[in-house]
Amino acid sequence: MTETEVIDKYICQHIEPEGDYLYRLYRATNIHTIHGRMASGHIQGRLLKMLVEMIRPNNILEVGTFSGYSAICLAEGLKEGGKLYTFEINDEMEDFTRPWIEGSSVADKIDFRIGDANIEAPKLGITFDMAFVDGDKRTYLETYEMVLGLLNPGGYILADNTLWDGHVTDSCYDHDHQTQGIRKFNDFIAKDPRVEVVILPLRDGLTLIRKK
Repeated sequence: MTETEVIDKYICQHIEPEGDYLYRLYRATNIHTIHGRMASGHIQGRLLKMLVEMIRPNNILEVGTFSGYSAICLAEGLKEGGKLYTFEINDEMEDFTRPWIEGSSVADKIDFRIGDANIEAPKLGITFDMAFVDGDKRTYLETYEMVLGLLNPGGYILADNTLWDGHVTDSCYDHDHQTQGIRKFNDFIAKDPRVEVVILPLRDGLTLIRKK
């Protein structure tokens, strides 16, 4: 194992267990989907749950459901009456994801929809206290503006993959559209006076953004 894998194993042994259902979902995601590593996984999943418990949002918006792993983790942290609205733009994921969400212990807290969140989320007519952005990296900035417009003052946005395997600092990826999208997003929010920002070097980079 690499040093990173050894550290990750150590961390997993010293935090809240993943649980059998999430373990099976993560395994199935890696077996049956092309990009299994896109799922949040044990460490980030427990962090998402804890952040929800700390922030205590009434409504959460998730952009990019993928296999449903992060959605379940977010919903686990919700207080009674809280709701997660999660959008997946790739309709080919629905047959895999929906049964896992509906079979979870928090299914009643999750509203799973297929569609472009940038278009469909504003149509809900509600505001959010928290959002988790993990969609198309090429349009992160557009998604950020959409989410910020629906976010209550004092609300939080969590943006995933903001270090992008280190590509954000590697000139070899200057012409990669996804890397360009992440860089554009990072550069913009660092100077956005409407928010406070911190980047955590967890997995592939997780940015915490607080709306003033």
